[in-house]
Amino acid sequence: MMAKMSAAKNLVRLLVLVQVAAGLLAGPGGVAALSMDYYSMSCPFAEMMVRSVVYDALTKDPTLAGSLLRLHFHDCFVQGCDASVLIDSTDGNTAEKDAPANKSLRGFEVIDRIKEVLESQCPGVVSCADILTLAARDAVLLAWGPYYGVPLGRRDGTRSLDSDTFTALPPPFFNTTSLINLFGSHGFTVQDLVALSGGHTLGIAHCANFKARLTETDTLDATLGSSLSATCTSNGDAGTAPFDRTSTRFDTVYYRELQMRRGLLSSDQTLFESPETKGIVNMFAMNQAYFFYAFQQGMLKMGQLDLKAGNQGEIRHTCRVINS
Repeated sequence: MMAKMSAAKNLVRLLVLVQVAAGLLAGPGGVAALSMDYYSMSCPFAEMMVRSVVYDALTKDPTLAGSLLRLHFHDCFVQGCDASVLIDSTDGNTAEKDAPANKSLRGFEVIDRIKEVLESQCPGVVSCADILTLAARDAVLLAWGPYYGVPLGRRDGTRSLDSDTFTALPPPFFNTTSLINLFGSHGFTVQDLVALSGGHTLGIAHCANFKARLTETDTLDATLGSSLSATCTSNGDAGTAPFDRTSTRFDTVYYRELQMRRGLLSSDQTLFESPETKGIVNMFAMNQAYFFYAFQQGMLKMGQLDLKAGNQGEIRHTCRVINS
């Protein structure tokens, strides 16, 4: 067992080295306050410590890869990438994580563990916002997805309200026009939208989010429809189904499922049904390298949404609680 784990770790290290050597670190210019070597003096092994904890978590539960990626997305689309999604509710405030759209979020304990490790080595240095960004990147990498360099230096926000999520996060029934408008409001292109939607190659969804899809018989594979219907009938809204048939591996199966009308959410399948996005879906389905490149670019953009840098925000001592 130990030999197998050692071999797996060596494989991960080799994968990182190969992808770095292939030049996949390049990305669009970031906010001036961020830099690739932000912690080089203050906490030089920060990225290594993050990846180690994520590796251990995914070894025990591979489904957490999708959860960690989703945490980052749900953080950045609400008031920017400031770790506000991690803050616990209090008697006087219902925080983002307890909003209806975030009730099924997972992976908080992984972020807590990363923060504990970093605080033991570099107290008060690494922000929870940077931890979320790195954890999402490493979750993708360890699920056999692309590696991309992450500029660092984000600061943590001090505001977390459930109401901020109501119009910020795309609901599962959005059509392509609504998705393009929402993503476009954050500066994303149509290709960015389709590439970032490919994050659904990891993870699961609950019946509460896809039961309406069962009525879309013109665009839903009959066999999948029967399976989903049985799941929801047996388990109610708490029932779950994977986004695609390789839901713990980062690949292009998600797009091939859309081509077969096996998209789990309405907001997934609409990408293949709409002329604005169908060609991009087809391109990603047949060209994994191009999808990986586009996903990297989209993630780099998303990781720099509405940042709190410099004197804004704080470095939380505990990711769940604003500093007193």
